[in-house]
Amino acid sequence: MHPPSDTPTGPFGSGLLGPLDQDVTVLRRRVQRLLTATLIATNVIGALVVVGLAALLIPSPGMTGDLVRVTAFAVPAYVVAAVVVGTLWGTRGALRTLHWAAEGRSPSEAERVASLRVPLRLTLMQAVLWGVATVVFAAQAVLLQPAVALTVFLVVAFASVVVCAIAYLFGEFALRPYAARALAGTAPPRPLSGGVNLRMLLFWCLGTGVPVAGLVVTAVLAWVRGDVSTTKLAVSVIALGLVVLCFGLLVTVFSARAVVNPITSVRDALGRVRAGEFDVAIPVYDGTELGLLQAGFNDMAAGLAERERMRDLFGRHVGHEVAVEAMRSSAELGGSVRTVSVLFVDLVGSTALAASRPPEEVVGLLNRFFAVVVDEVDRHHGLINKFVGDAALAVFGAPAELGDHATCALAAGRAIARRLAEEVPDGPAGIGVATGDAVAGNVGDPRRFEYTVIGDPVNEAARLTELAKNAPGRLLASWTAVEAAAAEEAARWTATEDVTLRGRTRPTTLASPV
Repeated sequence: MHPPSDTPTGPFGSGLLGPLDQDVTVLRRRVQRLLTATLIATNVIGALVVVGLAALLIPSPGMTGDLVRVTAFAVPAYVVAAVVVGTLWGTRGALRTLHWAAEGRSPSEAERVASLRVPLRLTLMQAVLWGVATVVFAAQAVLLQPAVALTVFLVVAFASVVVCAIAYLFGEFALRPYAARALAGTAPPRPLSGGVNLRMLLFWCLGTGVPVAGLVVTAVLAWVRGDVSTTKLAVSVIALGLVVLCFGLLVTVFSARAVVNPITSVRDALGRVRAGEFDVAIPVYDGTELGLLQAGFNDMAAGLAERERMRDLFGRHVGHEVAVEAMRSSAELGGSVRTVSVLFVDLVGSTALAASRPPEEVVGLLNRFFAVVVDEVDRHHGLINKFVGDAALAVFGAPAELGDHATCALAAGRAIARRLAEEVPDGPAGIGVATGDAVAGNVGDPRRFEYTVIGDPVNEAARLTELAKNAPGRLLASWTAVEAAAAEEAARWTATEDVTLRGRTRPTTLASPV
């Protein structure tokens, strides 16, 4: 199966994943930049959330000068410190976990699981950093302005939840190339990361839970303090309501894309399979149940490709019609009596040919010879039943019913004789065509059998082929076959003489093409 060629987009509409064979060093640098940018962005967003909520929720007259000055210094300083610590602790730790990719090898099961859980580890790191921030800033408020300590604590706690949710989503997005490599060629029995439930919970928390909780806290604080003006309360509610509407919509779009993109990759690949392209695979880049869906599709496609390859190989060995019949019916020994037409073709002087020419030349000649035979038999709806050294046996009318089998066999015989004379002049062959009743079915043992046709027309065609090697045009048929053919084809043949063929008791009327 070819390696995955699709380049799926991430939940934010970016083609980050790229081809799975991209340079490992380039990928590492790219992901490291993304993780660092994510770390900076999440902490800056957290700081902005703190400032915005503080402006809305801290009652008049607001923070004192000392608290303002300390906060103005502490917030940027803490963001910078969080970025530095996060880079040393989180980003480097994540890349150490992903060292198997840098080494150019497939991960072990433990490494695979650890790699897919890196976004959760980065989220826990942010939770620790912002948990410390919550305690630090609340303690600072207790020391400098106790009246706003509870509000500061709630504001930083809300910002912490926002930062953690964003850190998980951005981290999962940035690490999708490694997730694709970790899951390549695997079909894990269960989700190896938090699963769709955790992802949807984080999306809800980020887009709905935190903003709505902010509205509730605003109302509760205004009610408890009783000193918040109607105007400020209205402004706070309107601002948080707009956050719920706009930010919630954005997060919902991200959530939909995170779910839809893996499903879309499977849907597109299913369309290609439906069109007959079985050699298809899609990148597995999601550690949730959606990744299991992608991996399951790849397993299914691999099975279908193997089945198609086996069916094609089986058809090449026994013939397409026989393969179809074998797959449609039970594989049993025995057969049924059919009226069929048989064409037998055999090279002239093959023994001397093999003795006088190198084996490579003999094989090349046989391939050119059989190419003509197979082409014309297929074109006239027959079946090459078997190759016997330098001869071939073709059947018309079995296993698939063929109403004008005699017409087809005679026309195929004429076409083969003409083309062999033109295209393989160094490989003359005798051709015999006969019609009659024969048993068509499986012969052998239940463990190993083949489809064949046994009966008088097979023997008769073989004997006619021996005579045809010395006849003009090297093509003979039984008059029985000519009588069974359509009038247009029968008019192309003429009866010549009656001959008792070797091994037969009654004479056969020979027919040659006009």
